[in-house]
Amino acid sequence: MKKSATYYVFSGANTPLSEFTSPIPTLKDGEILVNILYTTLCGSDLHTFCGLRNEPCPTILGHEIVGIIAQISPTHSGQDALGKQLHVGDLITWTVFSSDPNTTDYQPEIPQKNGNLYKYGHRQITEQDNFHGGLATHIILRPNTCIRILPKDISLAVAATINCAVATSAGALRLAGTIAGKNVHVAGIGLLGLVTIAMCKELGAKNIIASDVNPARLEMAKHFGASHTIDLRERENCALLEATTIDRFIDMSGSPDAMELGIETLGLHGRAMLVGAVFHQRPTKIDAEQVIRKMLTIKGLHNYNYTDFSFAVDFIINNWQKYPFESLIEREFPLDEVNAAIDYALTHKPIRAGLYMDSSTAKR
Repeated sequence: MKKSATYYVFSGANTPLSEFTSPIPTLKDGEILVNILYTTLCGSDLHTFCGLRNEPCPTILGHEIVGIIAQISPTHSGQDALGKQLHVGDLITWTVFSSDPNTTDYQPEIPQKNGNLYKYGHRQITEQDNFHGGLATHIILRPNTCIRILPKDISLAVAATINCAVATSAGALRLAGTIAGKNVHVAGIGLLGLVTIAMCKELGAKNIIASDVNPARLEMAKHFGASHTIDLRERENCALLEATTIDRFIDMSGSPDAMELGIETLGLHGRAMLVGAVFHQRPTKIDAEQVIRKMLTIKGLHNYNYTDFSFAVDFIINNWQKYPFESLIEREFPLDEVNAAIDYALTHKPIRAGLYMDSSTAKR
């Protein structure tokens, strides 16, 4: 087994990441060492790099990760979330967090909101705590991390997105309730929006309306199951929403304008799931009278729970080739070109940029 690892350290906004090499520490109780094969740059990584959100520094960014098991602590249960035996060499994905169920404020339905949460790609490097981000050759999974074994032939680029965007989309649909036979409006056609559209398609939605201000993104939505698209740059383009009984509104954009329109155009007993507003912006205005008269339900979601994670894994295993998910990782870079990858992502704004550890792990 390799005795040292390379990782790239983020020390401050708009500052290039620095390369470090460090010995791999001895595993503690319940830990698993993973060789990272592929990491994608999430929007939150880019927001942190630009200073739009704060993370304790220095840190190792990156949380959309997939890799193979290199070593398992003898005190680990040795099983994944489905009870399957874990082995060295298994390809795995895992929750973006480790959540200790023995914490006093632990709630099983929202483990991602535990007070004693360990979140990968979002922690400060210390002498006792490192190897916890995706922009690296290795990561150590802590106890109480939910793990799933993946098929060996799955696209690594697609698999890397499961434990963030795909699982969060699954959580939004759990909150939405019944999708079959419903008219669904999805606002914000990034990776979250596209995954949500494909999930709604598989769950039997009657109509799926995609809205955005980017025509290219709206064109993408059609390939993931959208029956209608709306360019939000012009209000008259929104006539379809006003002429259709919208049962479910899912916002992945975070735009107050989009959220206001989505809630306004919901029908009787409609449900709104707000997911995208994870950055500072103007307050969103809601007409309380209409919420009351239409008997609307409005819910927020941040991250996801274990049920959502397993739904996401199964969805990608079953559908990653049915929809053009691989095309969403628009450009790949070797890990040692991570700063070029960040620059590309900020300049060109792809759905995702990917980072592979060596040429054998680039898109197949």
